[in-house]
Amino acid sequence: MAKQVTPYKDSKLGKKEQVTKMFDNVSKNYDGLNRVISFGLDIKWRKRVVAILKKKQPKNILDIATGTGDLAINLAKTGAQEIVGLDISPGMLEVGKKKVADKKLNDTITMVHGDSEMLPFDNNYFDAITVAFGVRNFETLEIGLAEIFRVLKPQGTFVVLETSVPAKTPIKQGYNLYCKHILPTIGKLFSKDRSAYTYLSESAAVFPHGKDFNNILHKIGFIAIENKPQTFGVATIYVATK
Repeated sequence: MAKQVTPYKDSKLGKKEQVTKMFDNVSKNYDGLNRVISFGLDIKWRKRVVAILKKKQPKNILDIATGTGDLAINLAKTGAQEIVGLDISPGMLEVGKKKVADKKLNDTITMVHGDSEMLPFDNNYFDAITVAFGVRNFETLEIGLAEIFRVLKPQGTFVVLETSVPAKTPIKQGYNLYCKHILPTIGKLFSKDRSAYTYLSESAAVFPHGKDFNNILHKIGFIAIENKPQTFGVATIYVATK
């Protein structure tokens, strides 16, 4: 089990409540900061997730930890008739709902407040489920993944986009320097929540990635698991089947 990192080290709240508070605090400037700290690469990575699912022709998709809805909106290009974006942060969802409305996608995308570890959906409901930069925020990773497995249809596709730690020199050293010093500094300069971007870098560093995450998915029951490193390994796309 991954070491648990929380946004507010002195808080008595559980991780779930702290993550909710953190994302509510940063929701208004989250999109802009995301583009800056990822050098815009997150846009390219999401497009690759969409390309993977477009080949599967899913009729309905659940995007967990949807945040402000970037991936849910992009997933409309798969041709899915129903897309549900679920997030625990009301603040992020409010931003996402406005973006969905601006794109005139209200008939396709529904934004739902909910907990990834207690999904409000029937067994075997979704053709595909996605999580972009969200699994490391689950309070209990295995419970969240088991819930995803439960609501995914047999032969359904699960795609995760998550940060990972590069293995090769000098990319690894540069990545560690960026995460430990530069990313938190950017967050402190542009966000009113000074702890948020320190947490995001720390949680990325301890999250199991590559084969370690593959093994967890296999333990839950997923099969045909692939991991596709992105941009020198600073992120990874995982694809699995129920």
